[in-house]
Amino acid sequence: MIWKGFRFGMLLQIAVGPICLFIFQTAATSGFVAAEIGVFGVAIVDVIFILAAIFGIGAILNKNRKTQEMVRYFGAVVLVIFGLSNIVGFFEVSLLPSLSFLSQQSTDTVFWKTLVLTLSNPLTILFWAGVFSTKMVDENLQKKDMYFFGLGAILSTLLFLTCISILGSFLTIFLAASVLKVLNLIVGIVLVAFGLKTFMK
Repeated sequence: MIWKGFRFGMLLQIAVGPICLFIFQTAATSGFVAAEIGVFGVAIVDVIFILAAIFGIGAILNKNRKTQEMVRYFGAVVLVIFGLSNIVGFFEVSLLPSLSFLSQQSTDTVFWKTLVLTLSNPLTILFWAGVFSTKMVDENLQKKDMYFFGLGAILSTLLFLTCISILGSFLTIFLAASVLKVLNLIVGIVLVAFGLKTFMK
């Protein structure tokens, strides 16, 4: 089941999202160690989401549409704020102290930033609840099988994002500081776009 979960998780990684972009940007601007700290932050939240799905919290969320809407808007706002922090950072302007804090890429802040970014989409719990429900019906999974499946998915996240960290850290060697600054701007625009897309769903 671990291998099945790993293969399924790697399939999910094909859909590059804001977390992947953020890890890549962190590696390019702050190095592999800082990015890897962020990877562990992502993995921790994924563990929480998967356990919540197994324990049935996803089913509760699925029944309450108003809660879903609130969670979706919260996630959209978080993505837009993070994106704006990158954009204003490109112009070396600080609109708010909070945005100034978010634009920092020290190892002290990366972990918490990835935690917040990953937590910005709690509806992921619904996705995993749907996955496990389908697996239970189609493959007659027991609870321990679901834990192993979830573990495989987490391992795929760790491996994929670690590879992204390695790739991004190599950019610090070959790219000039001005190019990395433009990368920050691009990631900021993409994060805002993801946030607006989430808001308008």
